[in-house]
Amino acid sequence: MNATPVQTDISAPIFNIHPERMGLIMSQDLYINLFRKALLIRRVEERIIELYPRDKIQSPVHLSIGQEAVAVGVCHALKAADWIFGTYRSHALYLAKGGDLNLMFAELFGKVTGVSGGKAGSMHLSSPTVGMMGSSAIVASSIPHAVGAAFAAKHKKTNQLNVAFFGDGALEEGVAHESLNFASLHQLPIIFVCEDNGFAAHSPVQARQSFDRMALLSAYNIPTICVNEGWDFEKIYDAMYDLIKAVRQGDGPKYLEIKTMRACEHVGPGEDFDAGYRSREDFERWIVDDPLVCDIKTLSKVEGEVMDAIDSAVTFAEESSWPGPTQLLTDVV
Repeated sequence: MNATPVQTDISAPIFNIHPERMGLIMSQDLYINLFRKALLIRRVEERIIELYPRDKIQSPVHLSIGQEAVAVGVCHALKAADWIFGTYRSHALYLAKGGDLNLMFAELFGKVTGVSGGKAGSMHLSSPTVGMMGSSAIVASSIPHAVGAAFAAKHKKTNQLNVAFFGDGALEEGVAHESLNFASLHQLPIIFVCEDNGFAAHSPVQARQSFDRMALLSAYNIPTICVNEGWDFEKIYDAMYDLIKAVRQGDGPKYLEIKTMRACEHVGPGEDFDAGYRSREDFERWIVDDPLVCDIKTLSKVEGEVMDAIDSAVTFAEESSWPGPTQLLTDVV
């Protein structure tokens, strides 16, 4: 018998209710909400690291530890009806947009109660009910999907905003350039979010790109904002809020680049600082400003409820059934 999912406060869709700023600086309540979401993502992925060697998780994992503020700051500025399209590093996006934590762990475990029946795994999380429209392991492949959704939204006059998440390596793919051109040409309601952790797998930008990214976006007449403090979910939220306001007023596509840094290896639960392509010292200097590390006071307030939600979700996944023969050919097209 399958376990019964229980929606917990920590992953409830309330996170996707757009807060009213009314021109004021960020309130303490909003800061705590952003902090709680970011902490949930980090602790979830730390639990994944713990579980992975036990062979309970049935797919490769690309972790976002160190990068949580990107998903949190961007998604918190969106409305529930807005759509996002992500990459294979999808845990943070799924949770930040309001995806159910129980169903996520069940999906990672390959259980029938997973958000995709156990067939999608870590790299292809989606939850259309909260606007997480999909994620893909193919670099840049979700960008044209987001552009297509934005084209439909403009045609239907729905005021829906669409967001394409990608790493800087995606801009080396032809489809990214086609999408940027089309979005600009038709002044679509879309924001391109580049989550730049410094590397495409193990390759630095200097080894891959001969072009200047800001000049590239200027050539497409797409206004850009760059946030260097990728640990700062407040600053990311503020930047995204302003971009959203302009896009909803019909001001065409925008581009937000966020400099960040991942703690773990490109794929897998371990570290790779000894691989020779990046240094532990750079990462340690980065996390000095990380509120999830530095803000002990807020951490002590919210960590208990976060850990309780994770424990409950893991139990739900453990107690759920495996897919059987009747599910073998379902959802196959």
